Amino acid sequence: MVEALLRGEGAVQRRALAKAITLLESTLPDHRAQADELLTALLPHSGKSLRIGISGVPGVGKSTFIETLGLHLIGLGHRVAVLAVDPSSSVSGGSILGDKTRMEKLSVNERAFIRPSPSSGTLGGVAEKTRETMLICEAAGYDIVIVETVGVGQSETAVAGMTDMFVLMQLPNAGDDLQAIKKGVMELADLVVINKADIDEDAATRARAQITSALRIFSQQGRALVWAPKVIQLSALQGDGVQRFWDEVLAFRNSQQAAGELAARRQHQALAWMWERIETGLKQAFREDAQVKALLPGLVKDVEQGRIAASTAARRLLDAQGNTLNNATNNVPNIV
Repeated sequence: MVEALLRGEGAVQRRALAKAITLLESTLPDHRAQADELLTALLPHSGKSLRIGISGVPGVGKSTFIETLGLHLIGLGHRVAVLAVDPSSSVSGGSILGDKTRMEKLSVNERAFIRPSPSSGTLGGVAEKTRETMLICEAAGYDIVIVETVGVGQSETAVAGMTDMFVLMQLPNAGDDLQAIKKGVMELADLVVINKADIDEDAATRARAQITSALRIFSQQGRALVWAPKVIQLSALQGDGVQRFWDEVLAFRNSQQAAGELAARRQHQALAWMWERIETGLKQAFREDAQVKALLPGLVKDVEQGRIAASTAARRLLDAQGNTLNNATNNVPNIV
């Protein structure tokens, strides 16, 4: 698989890439071990792409914009990978995974790879294995990796912690200046795009002015001054403003590289990724603990029926796991 990813071409490489991502997303223990080996082998070949995160509410035109941008970048000689995250149903657990159908031209282009993934309950608008998937795509030679979030609102901040540049897309009639200021996700945006400007140019101009004012307030609150976030307006459907967008992206990358911010950002992201996986592993180990499993059904029933406080039940379960860990430590023989 490694050979096909690194040196394969066309359909052969895309098949290997799809299989590798499926392996990453598997929850089976033996698959997890294979995925770790694959990541270790590919890690030296990753890290050479530009990672762009794109977020925005449903209907803002993310998929249309990404397809237009992707085709434009391919025309400039780039290879583009799109990781589209779809919201999972809280009832059935399923996802539509329909982003490929909205990117008809890009999805059939040989220099593009589109992978829809379910969020599977992961918060922050991204999937659990998005970081690992980015590394696989980079090793396969895709020099532009675009992460499209699920598009559910202000909580979609996780993508800013795994990409080089965070782009927030807004509609021309997104609300007044107070509405723009209170959106917490905007504080993290490196570039704000007012899409569908062709529908109402006056509204787009007003939105641009309001968001620009909001971003000035954020800069006065201590945000780094290496790059001043910009606001631009465009029409993805018409293709107007896409080159202006790309010019701003290149300007951002150049300023970050010159100041050493890009390398520092990726180092910070790598450590955050490590701690995130540790937290996930600890939660899984907690659920699989024998003493926790024995106590859990009774405590769940007690909490549901109001016989015990949820915090007390949680403490008892944590103490039970702690006893398991202490017993395991005490049974380790001393080596003199």
